[in-house]
Amino acid sequence: MEFKSLKNIQTSFQHIRFIVIVFLVTCSVITIYSVYCAYQFAEAQRQKIYILDQGKSLMLALAQDLTQNRPVEARAHVSMFHELFFTIAPDNEAIESNIRKALYLCDKSVYNCYQDLRAKGYYNRIISANINQKIVIDSVVCNFNKHPYPVTTYAKQLIIRETSVTERSLITRCYLLNSVRSDNNPLGYMIERFEIIENKDIKTIKR
Repeated sequence: MEFKSLKNIQTSFQHIRFIVIVFLVTCSVITIYSVYCAYQFAEAQRQKIYILDQGKSLMLALAQDLTQNRPVEARAHVSMFHELFFTIAPDNEAIESNIRKALYLCDKSVYNCYQDLRAKGYYNRIISANINQKIVIDSVVCNFNKHPYPVTTYAKQLIIRETSVTERSLITRCYLLNSVRSDNNPLGYMIERFEIIENKDIKTIKR
């Protein structure tokens, strides 16, 4: 009888030990899961920024890795430069304003190109003949496998006169260098070694 009692006590102790172990394991799993969820929540919150819109309302914006949009920004930078440099109105102040903005986006090679065109009387002819020049970007091809990034731009120029519209093929080549973002260079690129590969008339339409 005494042996049976001792056996019951030993069995009860084993049951208690098993329950305690299960309890501790359950607590550990719950603790680890809670910490993991808290970390995931904190990480998600770090990916969000809040923007105060003129002191009136809060708008939620997702903060993304800057490298995700760099190819898009590179093409936008090149397109913006071409629109500033090749869109010309018959107004000297408008021309100088656009060229000044364009020069913030590039190195001295573009300035040399501008000086060469000015020396040949290109801008004076546009002003005297009351010509408007617009550019239409067809494509911007960038190679992001090496830095600085080689870029080739294919576009069309529209030379708009009072009596006709001339369509001109424009192909340029340059290299893109990562730079610092600023008010004058919001996308943070610098165009260098710029050159015009092709600039020739395609067709002229009488008006």
